[in-house]
Amino acid sequence: MSVPSPSSSAASLSHSAVVGRLRSAGCVFAEDEADLLISTARTPGDLAAMVERRVAGLPLEHVLGWAEFCGLRLAVEPGVFVPRPRSEFLIRQAAALARPGAVVVDLCCGSGALGAALAAALGRAELHAVDVEPAAVRCARRNLASLGGRVHQGDLYEPLPEVLRGRVDVVIASPPYVPTASIGLLPPEARLHEPAVALDGGADGLGVARRVAAGAPRWLAPGGRLLIETGERQAALAAEAVAAAGLDARVAYCEDFDATAVIGTVPAAGRNVAR
Repeated sequence: MSVPSPSSSAASLSHSAVVGRLRSAGCVFAEDEADLLISTARTPGDLAAMVERRVAGLPLEHVLGWAEFCGLRLAVEPGVFVPRPRSEFLIRQAAALARPGAVVVDLCCGSGALGAALAAALGRAELHAVDVEPAAVRCARRNLASLGGRVHQGDLYEPLPEVLRGRVDVVIASPPYVPTASIGLLPPEARLHEPAVALDGGADGLGVARRVAAGAPRWLAPGGRLLIETGERQAALAAEAVAAAGLDARVAYCEDFDATAVIGTVPAAGRNVAR
């Protein structure tokens, strides 16, 4: 493939020109996005193509091919859910509860960002990640390979190795939690370019979260933890689902991240936990 000459139109895209194109397309952080696009593009032609894709409405992370999450730069491919900054709160909560070497399961893993961030925070972990979407599984395998993480394709706990039953220290999940009726209100970047299965949480947004909670006790070790990201308005119902599964449930909220996590703990020996 030939590289465009400096005299081509692609080469004439200055920083100010990129900012102008992005701003006219409605990009709120046009200057920051221009910096990222220019620093990522390998050639003037690449830059021109990336600007066109962004102006057309593709998520910035899909255009760049990566997203930053918890200080890590992670691959994000088209058709894969983009990790949200609010999910960093879930990782901080999990890291405070886990220990190095923990057995970690990341459900609805998408790009594998949450599992990668928790493994990095712990220093070492036995990491398993699961997603139903083939594109997400491919992307997660790229991101978790250097961490020794194993990525499984399937529905929630179904594809996990049986040897993990009763051994998992931490289950983390950022399941879809947008109510079906609210999907149409999402920004076009998400609604049009991210998989519906990663967004649509059913009638009240908790369809998948309830299944995550119900299945957790069969996999968690004594004292194990389940952490589910959800919306603030859904937290009470999500906590009820976690408690119904036999776990001690509490809700954690962070105003800075506008993030909510429901945390379940396997109760002390002698109390019943659904198996």
